[in-house]
Amino acid sequence: MTSDALDGPVSDAVVPGQRVLDLLDKAIAVQSPLVRKNIARARQRNPEATPEEVIRNLERMYVSALTGTGAAVGGAAAAPGVGTGIALALSAGEALSSLELSALFALSVAEVHGVGIDEIERRRTIVMGIMLGGSGSATITKVAERTGQHWGRQVVAKVPLETLRQINKILGRNFITKYGTKQGIIVLGRVAPFGIGALIGGGANAAMATLAVKAGRRAFGPPPPSWP
Repeated sequence: MTSDALDGPVSDAVVPGQRVLDLLDKAIAVQSPLVRKNIARARQRNPEATPEEVIRNLERMYVSALTGTGAAVGGAAAAPGVGTGIALALSAGEALSSLELSALFALSVAEVHGVGIDEIERRRTIVMGIMLGGSGSATITKVAERTGQHWGRQVVAKVPLETLRQINKILGRNFITKYGTKQGIIVLGRVAPFGIGALIGGGANAAMATLAVKAGRRAFGPPPPSWP
């Protein structure tokens, strides 16, 4: 049990969960200003690319980058002379990188779809909703009391901020449970010897990225036919 000067005793179980949400907010804050640069990078090879083509490039870039970071950390952790403490520290740093990549991807897709996200609460909803996949979309539509497809366009841009805060409280609890558990398993897998960690790290990150890509498609639906 730990204590806090303002709130009194705080359960040890609460603190790690709050750290996960703090990391998420940090990732969103760092990556939000880079969204348009990320889209420009996706259009680099073909400036005339349609929104659909750009989104597919964003998806490929995201899956590739997330898979690469997981494999790199897993390989480094399994290198001779790297102790468990250093390996775990490497994995902790990679966890933040994964969150940053996921935040950048989700917000970039929203931008291509023309969904303006000015408030932090709306950004949290987009990022957590996409990273949580089906359970995230179910929570958002239920609390917002909205029906229909593509919550990313219909819900996030229209519901009041107070409703979004309620949604994000529930998403936050689910995010702590699912992301924290998954990340813990992945971290332990990455420190496995003989290069197995590289396979586990890369494979797990690839699976997470693929799920996020599918969730992004469900959240926003078909891309606009042309740029605004």
